[in-house]
Amino acid sequence: MSTILDGKSLSLSTEQELAERVLEIKNKKGFVPILATILVGSDPASGTYVKMKGNACERVGMKSLKVELNEKTTTKELLLKIAELNKNPEVHGILLQHPVPDQIDERLCFDAIDIAKDVDGVTSLGFGKMAMNERAFGSCTPQGIMRLLEHHEIEISGKHAVVVGRSPILGKPMAMMLLNKNATVTICHSRTKNLEEHLKSADIVVGAVGIPKFIQSKWVKEGAVVIDAGYHPEKCGDIDLEPLIDHCSAYTPVPGGVGPMTINTLILQTVEACENS
Repeated sequence: MSTILDGKSLSLSTEQELAERVLEIKNKKGFVPILATILVGSDPASGTYVKMKGNACERVGMKSLKVELNEKTTTKELLLKIAELNKNPEVHGILLQHPVPDQIDERLCFDAIDIAKDVDGVTSLGFGKMAMNERAFGSCTPQGIMRLLEHHEIEISGKHAVVVGRSPILGKPMAMMLLNKNATVTICHSRTKNLEEHLKSADIVVGAVGIPKFIQSKWVKEGAVVIDAGYHPEKCGDIDLEPLIDHCSAYTPVPGGVGPMTINTLILQTVEACENS
């Protein structure tokens, strides 16, 4: 029987603990953690994500500071706003919603975020520290996956993990986090030749390529742990999951697996940033 790596239930139980930590901060320090969310433009999906993050803040007693900038905002204007939030002692975490309009240098703006407030784990410095196994906030989706694996006591050390995807906020940090837990890691992507050969030896498969059902069920070996970090309008992930449910050892459902852990990790790391401040 496969173990369901249920991110929804874990995130709900974690919220109860986070609410207690927020109350303790309020009683000791006289304020609550504040997450600043920056939304540039009017992309509907981005607006929805920002709203979900604001709702998650409310559920644990935190505050969210919504910063909305227009579609024509320049890199310079966005950098000034980030600098203002960096200096604001009342703000403990900063999230720049991805993607930003084309005229903005997104990497430059991500890297302008103070590492102490980089609760979304998007800065190059934060990535470097995490990769070196030093203290830093991890990118929220891979960090959420690691928390899910730890909660379910999934063995990582010595296992062969194949990460399909190489984005700077998902595939690359995911590979480093698994490596730091002593997995042997192979990074693949949409242009990898003979992808199925790499996957057939994987004890842990992470789908993070952003293409619906890109990873075929027949490529995944019996007893593998299957992590699907994708979500598409077709209500499926990056892995053809359904045929795998009976013969993998554990899997994340889509939806309800990785997604809830991403936002939950953002809230957790904002609370931690406030406790550290």
